[in-house]
Amino acid sequence: MKTMMSLDGTILRVSDEKASKLFNEEGFRYVAKSMWKEQVRDAGKTEESPTGKKKHNKMSKAAKRHLKKRSSS
Repeated sequence: MKTMMSLDGTILRVSDEKASKLFNEEGFRYVAKSMWKEQVRDAGKTEESPTGKKKHNKMSKAAKRHLKKRSSS
């Protein structure tokens, strides 16, 4: 797979054979895959965690009760 950019700025991911044809016949040029990732694949995505919840290292009430019960015996 190769990443190609046309003269008008369109970025495509194509097979190696198609890339050589586009380069030789249609004026496309090779570009870095990171450009495709930024402008095409990840366009419109937000930087949120998948669940949207924050993790806490706090002990639950039930766990605290259990701990107290074990330590008093």
